[in-house]
Amino acid sequence: MKIGLEIHQRLEGKRLFCRCSSVLAEGKDPAVVVDRRLHPVFSELGEIDRASLAEFEKSKIFEYQAFGDSNCLVELDEEPPFPLNRDALKAVVEIALHLNAKIADEVHVMRKIVIDGSNTAGFQRTAIVGFNGYLDTSGGRIDIPLVAIEEESAGIVETKHEKTVYRLDRLGIPLVEISTTPDIKDGKHLREVAEKIGLILRTTGKVARGLGTIRQDVNISTEKGARVEIKGAQDLKMLPLLVENEVMRQEGLVNIIGELKKRNAYGIKAKPVDVSDVFAATESKLIAKETEMGGVALAIRLPHHKGILGREIQPGRRYGTELSDYAKHAGVKGIIHGDEDLSKYRLSEREASEVRKRLSVSDGDCLVMVVAEKAKAEAALGKAIERANMDYVPEETRRANPDGTTSYLRPLPGRARMYPETDVPPVIADEKFISETESGMAESYEEKRAKLEKLLNKEMAGRIVRSRHLKLFEKLVGGGAEPMLAATTIESTVVSLRREGFELKDLDASLTALFSAYKKGKFVKAAIPGILKEVAEGKKIGEVLSAGGFGRITGRELEGIARENGMDIKRIMAKYRLRIDPEELMQVVRKLKK
Repeated sequence: MKIGLEIHQRLEGKRLFCRCSSVLAEGKDPAVVVDRRLHPVFSELGEIDRASLAEFEKSKIFEYQAFGDSNCLVELDEEPPFPLNRDALKAVVEIALHLNAKIADEVHVMRKIVIDGSNTAGFQRTAIVGFNGYLDTSGGRIDIPLVAIEEESAGIVETKHEKTVYRLDRLGIPLVEISTTPDIKDGKHLREVAEKIGLILRTTGKVARGLGTIRQDVNISTEKGARVEIKGAQDLKMLPLLVENEVMRQEGLVNIIGELKKRNAYGIKAKPVDVSDVFAATESKLIAKETEMGGVALAIRLPHHKGILGREIQPGRRYGTELSDYAKHAGVKGIIHGDEDLSKYRLSEREASEVRKRLSVSDGDCLVMVVAEKAKAEAALGKAIERANMDYVPEETRRANPDGTTSYLRPLPGRARMYPETDVPPVIADEKFISETESGMAESYEEKRAKLEKLLNKEMAGRIVRSRHLKLFEKLVGGGAEPMLAATTIESTVVSLRREGFELKDLDASLTALFSAYKKGKFVKAAIPGILKEVAEGKKIGEVLSAGGFGRITGRELEGIARENGMDIKRIMAKYRLRIDPEELMQVVRKLKK
């Protein structure tokens, strides 16, 4: 088994080829809506990329939603791109240097053909920045052959019948792409590599944070299988399971291929048979709905395939699912096959028997049926036959599913998808440029952790250096906050409140105001959870303190309380724990007892 990793991380700042803000237009209505169709073009080698061709065959229309605060004509592909964003390029150069990579003398932008609708131009702009880097891990050194800068794709909103809707507020945000060699040993090692690269990215302070700002693509191949790229592996904890399930899938396919070869089951040339009349009075809502809308039921016979389509190759996914995934690319919902329990579609035994009879299905064969518009149904069965005739494990791009399984997306792209960008001049990365970048470089991950261990205990330093709120912690401490108190508030108090249903809408602003007031002595440590609960409900910190429930008791008022309670520290703290600092109380008691 071989495993490689690609990480795509959004950067902070302006967009890569215009000067629009990278802030997403969340909750806003689009200012402009545009419909487009996309088609593949020949590369500089005179070839058409097979992955792009597969997308083109779907015949989709793409709707693009543009936003006045986030987009300009560049995102709509109605204006040439601006020169490459130098601040974003410097950030990627810094990341490449942290990964021990060499920097390219000239950064040349390339076009990568992508016609799934995720880019209005039909291609994504990308450029190699660093190469020949490496990362030291517990499993040995992992080489980083490529560090690139590229533009983020559009965000998908929904897929309608023959139309996919995209938002352009994400398009063009700069990304850093980091690729490893396929030397990762197993799923556990994969998680370590992904986590370590993620930590290096975060400690630069140049990357965006939050859900969806980082994506991992995993490349996996087995000895008798093929290289597969799994897109969109978001959760680090799921990476070992993705590896386990993909190995299971490829090993299952190898066994199925061996069995089908023994049965002489390849070379299928089935012609679809229209069996719509069999279901004229069907109780199947699925079939009735499609036929009422003008659809037909077409079926084929897969010779010597009985029992094969029902074989599980991943948890909850069978060989028939592989054929169905291919068929769906013709625009249908899926296939119905003979290894399934047909009663779940409310097909009667009479209907199933009649379809088998029409197709001359023998005991060793398996039927496959699609119900849809005739052209789509024919295309879908053609795709299913194409997949059924593959006497090898195909190289594919697959989607990571939430349960750790994967599903087919498209063929694996090749070199034919790349060609030079003629609208963006190259950037010379000379000594002056590198020197400017190095002068503004952040500490390395190792340096950052060592520095934190001087401020915090070892356990908390490890948590903070991994935290997505590392920058906030540094800001608070830079403003005078006690390091341990700031760390426990971020990593423990805020997390506990979230579990109770108290979510701070603007964590940065809330904690900055909180620690500013704490520095002025307006409340005690024990009051922090209570204050933050009320802030989460929409109150300002000043309002919470002026209400009287959390304001700090000090000076003469504290002396009076001490006298009233007979200098009994336990009793006083039981009554005023949220308003009195215990160390100050002890000092006051000692003073009064003299």
